[in-house]
Amino acid sequence: MQWGEFSYRWFRITELTTTRYFVIAGLAFFVFYFLLKKSMAKRRMQAKFPKFRDYSRDISYSLLTILIFATIATLVFIVFQPFTNLYWEKDKYGMIYYYLCFPLMLLIHDAYFYGMHRLMHHPKLFRLVHKVHHKSTNPSPWTAYAFHPLEAVIEAGIIPVIAFTLPVQQSSLGLFLLFQFFYNVYGHLGVELFPKNFQRHWFGRWVSTGTAHNQHHEHFHGNYGLYTLIWDRLFGTLRKDYDAKYERVTGSK
Repeated sequence: MQWGEFSYRWFRITELTTTRYFVIAGLAFFVFYFLLKKSMAKRRMQAKFPKFRDYSRDISYSLLTILIFATIATLVFIVFQPFTNLYWEKDKYGMIYYYLCFPLMLLIHDAYFYGMHRLMHHPKLFRLVHKVHHKSTNPSPWTAYAFHPLEAVIEAGIIPVIAFTLPVQQSSLGLFLLFQFFYNVYGHLGVELFPKNFQRHWFGRWVSTGTAHNQHHEHFHGNYGLYTLIWDRLFGTLRKDYDAKYERVTGSK
């Protein structure tokens, strides 16, 4: 591949990722921090709103993260694509497998995130890598990509992990990464969108809610999961006050 083609693909992926960040995070910010600010006030995990300097810091780090994400995505999707298990034909492995790929990718990413997230909370790694993200003790939608460059590389690591292990159709992986960003914005929204008593439902008790992740930002310990609470429950890292916090936020009691 010529340098010109690599640069073009990198620019297009950067453009797409930047647009996605500002459209999705920006829309969530406008809706819940302005349009529905009063009506959703009771569903905020923390009563106070972040300050302008918090938003500007998160956006600055996110722009740097986008450049790193775009570089790794270009390398995987374009440069090393012949060596991956990525494919284009939807029916190559049958349509049942095609649709099963989404939950498989979700579980793989969930396990990957939990493991590397707990590792980054080791005191030495936390100061070096993860502290930047935790500067947002009261996160907002803009926090979704606010990573130290080293953490951005680790976060983007899920792309080669999936591409080099799981046969996956390229557009399916792209849609999964889009879903991942939507859920990431929700996790940092600061407002709980799931209904009351959801955390006690047989399904909801395994879901990592916005309340769970906001607690993690506020207290720095516990609730390490991304999509699910499977690993937190399995390894005993779910915060003891999670249920009570969820009930207060949603008016369950």
